[in-house]
Amino acid sequence: MPRNAPSVKIAATESYGAELALYDPETTDRQELAYFIADQRDAVVVPPFDHPHVVAGQGTVAKELIEEVGSLDYLLVPCGGGGLLSGSAIAAAALSSDCKVVGVEPEAGNDATRSFKTKSLQHVTNPDTLADGARTSSLGQSNFPLVMHYVHDMLTVSDEELIRSMFYLWEWMKIVIEPTGALAAAALLGGAFKDRTGRIGVILSGGNVDLKMLAVLQARLNA
Repeated sequence: MPRNAPSVKIAATESYGAELALYDPETTDRQELAYFIADQRDAVVVPPFDHPHVVAGQGTVAKELIEEVGSLDYLLVPCGGGGLLSGSAIAAAALSSDCKVVGVEPEAGNDATRSFKTKSLQHVTNPDTLADGARTSSLGQSNFPLVMHYVHDMLTVSDEELIRSMFYLWEWMKIVIEPTGALAAAALLGGAFKDRTGRIGVILSGGNVDLKMLAVLQARLNA
Protein backbone atom coordinates (compact mmCIF):
# COMPACT_ATOMS: atom_id res chain seq x y z
CA MET A 1 0.00 0.00 0.00
CA PRO A 2 1.39 3.45 -0.84
CA ARG A 3 2.64 5.52 2.09
CA ASN A 4 0.28 8.34 1.12
CA ALA A 5 -2.84 6.17 1.35
CA PRO A 6 -5.52 7.55 3.70
CA SER A 7 -4.66 6.76 7.31
CA VAL A 8 -8.13 5.32 7.85
CA LYS A 9 -7.49 2.78 5.08
CA ILE A 10 -4.12 1.81 6.54
CA ALA A 11 -5.60 1.45 10.04
CA ALA A 12 -8.58 -0.57 8.84
CA THR A 13 -6.38 -2.94 6.85
CA GLU A 14 -4.12 -3.53 9.83
CA SER A 15 -7.14 -4.10 12.10
CA TYR A 16 -8.13 -7.08 9.93
CA GLY A 17 -4.75 -8.64 10.65
CA ALA A 18 -2.96 -7.84 7.42
CA GLU A 19 0.77 -7.18 7.28
CA LEU A 20 1.29 -3.98 5.31
CA ALA A 21 4.20 -3.33 3.00
CA LEU A 22 4.19 0.46 2.67
CA TYR A 23 6.08 1.88 -0.30
CA ASP A 24 6.93 5.22 -1.87
CA PRO A 25 4.81 5.59 -5.04
CA GLU A 26 7.31 8.09 -6.42
CA THR A 27 10.07 5.48 -6.62
CA THR A 28 8.40 2.06 -6.46
CA ASP A 29 6.12 0.20 -8.85
CA ARG A 30 3.27 -1.43 -6.89
CA GLN A 31 2.89 -4.43 -9.16
CA GLU A 32 6.60 -5.17 -9.26
CA LEU A 33 6.77 -4.98 -5.46
CA ALA A 34 3.77 -7.29 -5.05
CA TYR A 35 5.24 -9.95 -7.30
CA PHE A 36 8.65 -9.61 -5.62
CA ILE A 37 7.07 -10.23 -2.20
CA ALA A 38 5.04 -13.14 -3.57
CA ASP A 39 8.18 -14.69 -5.06
CA GLN A 40 10.07 -14.31 -1.79
CA ARG A 41 7.30 -15.93 0.25
CA ASP A 42 6.03 -18.45 -2.29
CA ALA A 43 2.70 -16.66 -2.20
CA VAL A 44 -0.03 -15.97 -4.75
CA VAL A 45 -0.84 -12.47 -6.03
CA VAL A 46 -4.55 -11.67 -6.22
CA PRO A 47 -4.75 -8.83 -8.78
CA PRO A 48 -7.10 -5.97 -7.87
CA PHE A 49 -8.66 -5.74 -11.34
CA ASP A 50 -6.68 -7.51 -14.07
CA HIS A 51 -8.22 -10.99 -13.91
CA PRO A 52 -11.45 -12.49 -15.35
CA HIS A 53 -12.59 -13.77 -11.94
CA VAL A 54 -12.10 -10.34 -10.36
CA VAL A 55 -13.95 -8.67 -13.23
CA ALA A 56 -16.84 -11.11 -12.82
CA GLY A 57 -16.97 -10.58 -9.06
CA GLN A 58 -16.96 -6.80 -9.30
CA GLY A 59 -19.62 -6.93 -12.01
CA THR A 60 -22.13 -8.29 -9.48
CA VAL A 61 -22.51 -4.69 -8.24
CA ALA A 62 -24.30 -3.73 -11.46
CA LYS A 63 -26.11 -7.08 -11.55
CA GLU A 64 -27.62 -6.51 -8.11
CA LEU A 65 -28.50 -2.89 -8.91
CA ILE A 66 -30.35 -3.73 -12.13
CA GLU A 67 -32.11 -6.71 -10.56
CA GLU A 68 -33.35 -4.38 -7.80
CA VAL A 69 -34.36 -1.26 -9.75
CA GLY A 70 -34.98 -2.58 -13.27
CA SER A 71 -33.65 -1.47 -16.64
CA LEU A 72 -31.48 1.63 -16.93
CA ASP A 73 -30.75 4.03 -19.76
CA TYR A 74 -27.30 4.91 -18.39
CA LEU A 75 -25.00 3.49 -15.75
CA LEU A 76 -22.14 5.67 -14.44
CA VAL A 77 -19.24 3.68 -12.96
CA PRO A 78 -16.00 4.74 -11.19
CA CYS A 79 -12.86 3.64 -13.00
CA GLY A 80 -9.38 2.93 -11.68
CA GLY A 81 -7.93 -0.22 -13.17
CA GLY A 82 -11.19 -1.02 -14.94
CA GLY A 83 -12.29 -4.18 -13.12
CA LEU A 84 -15.48 -2.68 -11.70
CA LEU A 85 -16.17 -0.84 -14.96
CA SER A 86 -15.73 -3.81 -17.30
CA GLY A 87 -17.61 -6.18 -14.99
CA SER A 88 -20.48 -3.74 -14.60
CA ALA A 89 -20.64 -3.17 -18.33
CA ILE A 90 -20.87 -6.91 -19.00
CA ALA A 91 -23.66 -7.25 -16.43
CA ALA A 92 -25.54 -4.28 -17.91
CA ALA A 93 -25.28 -5.72 -21.42
CA ALA A 94 -26.80 -8.97 -20.21
CA LEU A 95 -29.57 -7.56 -18.01
CA SER A 96 -30.40 -4.15 -19.52
CA SER A 97 -29.35 -4.34 -23.15
CA ASP A 98 -30.19 -0.71 -24.00
CA CYS A 99 -28.19 0.65 -21.05
CA LYS A 100 -25.17 2.77 -21.98
CA VAL A 101 -22.31 2.35 -19.52
CA VAL A 102 -20.04 5.35 -18.88
CA GLY A 103 -16.78 5.11 -16.95
CA VAL A 104 -15.54 8.04 -14.85
CA GLU A 105 -11.98 8.66 -13.67
CA PRO A 106 -10.04 11.61 -12.22
CA GLU A 107 -8.60 14.20 -14.61
CA ALA A 108 -5.07 13.61 -13.34
CA GLY A 109 -5.36 9.85 -13.91
CA ASN A 110 -7.05 9.85 -17.29
CA ASP A 111 -5.25 6.84 -18.77
CA ALA A 112 -8.47 4.86 -19.28
CA THR A 113 -10.16 7.78 -21.03
CA ARG A 114 -7.17 8.22 -23.32
CA SER A 115 -7.11 4.48 -23.94
CA PHE A 116 -10.80 4.52 -24.83
CA LYS A 117 -10.44 7.48 -27.19
CA THR A 118 -7.28 6.26 -28.94
CA LYS A 119 -8.22 2.55 -28.89
CA SER A 120 -4.72 1.75 -27.59
CA LEU A 121 -3.63 1.06 -24.01
CA GLN A 122 -2.32 4.27 -22.41
CA HIS A 123 -0.41 4.69 -19.14
CA VAL A 124 0.04 7.32 -16.43
CA THR A 125 2.70 7.50 -13.72
CA ASN A 126 1.65 8.16 -10.11
CA PRO A 127 -1.23 10.57 -10.89
CA ASP A 128 -1.70 13.37 -8.35
CA THR A 129 -5.35 12.99 -7.35
CA LEU A 130 -7.41 12.66 -4.19
CA ALA A 131 -8.94 9.53 -5.69
CA ASP A 132 -6.26 7.20 -4.35
CA GLY A 133 -8.15 4.11 -5.56
CA ALA A 134 -7.80 5.39 -9.13
CA ARG A 135 -4.05 6.01 -9.09
CA THR A 136 -3.51 2.92 -11.22
CA SER A 137 -1.02 3.18 -14.07
CA SER A 138 -3.31 1.70 -16.73
CA LEU A 139 -6.24 -0.56 -17.46
CA GLY A 140 -5.47 -4.27 -17.20
CA GLN A 141 -4.55 -6.41 -20.18
CA SER A 142 -7.63 -8.57 -19.62
CA ASN A 143 -10.17 -5.79 -19.10
CA PHE A 144 -8.99 -3.23 -21.65
CA PRO A 145 -10.65 -5.14 -24.53
CA LEU A 146 -13.77 -5.57 -22.39
CA VAL A 147 -13.94 -1.82 -21.80
CA MET A 148 -13.55 -1.19 -25.52
CA HIS A 149 -16.32 -3.66 -26.36
CA TYR A 150 -18.92 -2.98 -23.65
CA VAL A 151 -18.41 0.62 -22.47
CA HIS A 152 -20.16 3.45 -24.29
CA ASP A 153 -18.06 6.43 -23.15
CA MET A 154 -15.44 7.66 -20.66
CA LEU A 155 -15.47 10.94 -18.71
CA THR A 156 -13.13 12.69 -16.28
CA VAL A 157 -13.80 14.90 -13.26
CA SER A 158 -11.61 17.26 -11.26
CA ASP A 159 -10.63 16.75 -7.63
CA GLU A 160 -12.71 19.82 -6.74
CA GLU A 161 -15.79 18.18 -8.28
CA LEU A 162 -15.02 15.06 -6.26
CA ILE A 163 -14.89 17.06 -3.02
CA ARG A 164 -18.18 18.82 -3.75
CA SER A 165 -19.86 15.51 -4.56
CA MET A 166 -18.49 13.89 -1.40
CA PHE A 167 -19.86 16.73 0.73
CA TYR A 168 -23.23 16.52 -1.04
CA LEU A 169 -23.50 12.77 -0.44
CA TRP A 170 -22.44 13.15 3.19
CA GLU A 171 -24.79 16.03 3.97
CA TRP A 172 -27.90 15.15 1.97
CA MET A 173 -27.81 11.36 1.58
CA LYS A 174 -25.92 10.53 4.79
CA ILE A 175 -23.55 8.28 2.83
CA VAL A 176 -19.88 8.28 3.81
CA ILE A 177 -18.04 8.02 0.51
CA GLU A 178 -14.36 8.36 -0.41
CA PRO A 179 -13.08 10.36 -3.41
CA THR A 180 -12.67 7.32 -5.69
CA GLY A 181 -16.14 6.10 -4.79
CA ALA A 182 -17.62 9.49 -5.68
CA LEU A 183 -16.23 9.57 -9.22
CA ALA A 184 -19.45 8.53 -10.96
CA ALA A 185 -21.60 10.79 -8.78
CA ALA A 186 -19.26 13.72 -9.50
CA ALA A 187 -19.81 13.30 -13.24
CA LEU A 188 -23.56 13.60 -12.72
CA LEU A 189 -23.58 16.29 -10.03
CA GLY A 190 -20.76 18.33 -11.56
CA GLY A 191 -22.07 18.35 -15.10
CA ALA A 192 -19.48 16.27 -16.96
CA PHE A 193 -22.30 13.89 -17.85
CA LYS A 194 -24.68 15.91 -20.01
CA ASP A 195 -27.65 13.67 -20.83
CA ARG A 196 -30.20 13.96 -18.01
CA THR A 197 -33.00 12.04 -19.78
CA GLY A 198 -34.09 8.53 -18.88
CA ARG A 199 -33.13 6.42 -15.86
CA ILE A 200 -29.56 6.92 -14.69
CA GLY A 201 -27.80 4.53 -12.34
CA VAL A 202 -24.75 5.66 -10.34
CA ILE A 203 -22.37 3.26 -8.63
CA LEU A 204 -20.80 4.49 -5.37
CA SER A 205 -17.80 2.38 -4.41
CA GLY A 206 -15.57 2.92 -1.39
CA GLY A 207 -15.98 4.53 2.03
CA ASN A 208 -12.41 4.90 3.31
CA VAL A 209 -12.56 8.54 4.35
CA ASP A 210 -10.00 10.12 6.64
CA LEU A 211 -12.24 12.48 8.63
CA LYS A 212 -9.17 14.40 9.78
CA MET A 213 -8.97 15.70 6.20
CA LEU A 214 -12.39 17.38 6.28
CA ALA A 215 -11.02 20.82 7.12
CA VAL A 216 -8.33 20.48 4.47
CA LEU A 217 -10.88 19.52 1.83
CA GLN A 218 -13.19 22.38 2.79
CA ALA A 219 -10.31 24.84 2.63
CA ARG A 220 -9.39 23.55 -0.81
CA LEU A 221 -12.89 24.33 -2.07
CA ASN A 222 -12.78 27.81 -0.54
CA ALA A 223 -9.33 28.66 -1.85
